[in-house]
Amino acid sequence: MSLQSGRIARVSVHGGHSGQFCCHAADDLASMVAAYADQGFAWVGLTEHMPPPDDRFLYPEERQAGLDAAALRHRFAAYMAEARRLQRRWASTLPIRVGFETEAYSGAFDLARRLIEDFHPDYIVGSVHHVANIPIDFSPAVYAEAVARCGGLQELYLAYFDLQLEMIETLEPQVIGHFDLVRIFDPDYPQRLASVPVVGRIARNLEKIRQLGAILDLNVAAWDKGASEPYPAAVIRRQARRLGIALVPGDDSHGVAMVGRHFDQAAALLEAEGFSTDWPVPGV
Repeated sequence: MSLQSGRIARVSVHGGHSGQFCCHAADDLASMVAAYADQGFAWVGLTEHMPPPDDRFLYPEERQAGLDAAALRHRFAAYMAEARRLQRRWASTLPIRVGFETEAYSGAFDLARRLIEDFHPDYIVGSVHHVANIPIDFSPAVYAEAVARCGGLQELYLAYFDLQLEMIETLEPQVIGHFDLVRIFDPDYPQRLASVPVVGRIARNLEKIRQLGAILDLNVAAWDKGASEPYPAAVIRRQARRLGIALVPGDDSHGVAMVGRHFDQAAALLEAEGFSTDWPVPGV
């Protein structure tokens, strides 16, 4: 259902990170769900980050909180239980899809498969935040480390999209998160996205997404960081449109204040570009 009283239905295919279950977020999950309900969302997906397979991939804020990989696995189980409770609580007024967001560092795919078997999420968001086990979205300095490890900016892009394909083929996610996150700290990213080897990787990955019938997350977080466009970039959106791949807004919320932000701008952009706003529901 795409319209609410003549307006485009408010949805989020990727978000619901809360301070209760994520050290770089704010507020508790129940407050976030209430905020979605207050804004009249037609449905929302909760997609908390998966835990790491071992302590190598802890973020500084997790270490500062005294957490380790085992504690984060326990916290993830608590997240799934609370998300299911809220799904039941709001069933009559706000349909909730309970999922989680993947990682793509060493050991993540095996752990993600175990989490799917153990918790039976409604869907998963397939995301890549690391290349060569280095978190590319943490800071410009750490991004530069990943560039150096890969041997250059273009090489970073190629490694990112190769890893993304491996993630898609291995986990078959119903949603692909921030498809071109690799450009986050690259002000000259149009040059990279236009290079022949990168163009080939993007076309290859989009074709795999088309074959799976997966959704692309139109992730608005880029706007918060001063970017001129969301993820994915316009050149990629045009290719997705030609392939018939659905794009659905994701607020990537990390607290009540971020719930639903930029939705109107995102929906208007997709409508103007010819995408359907009869949003498909992931995992249905």
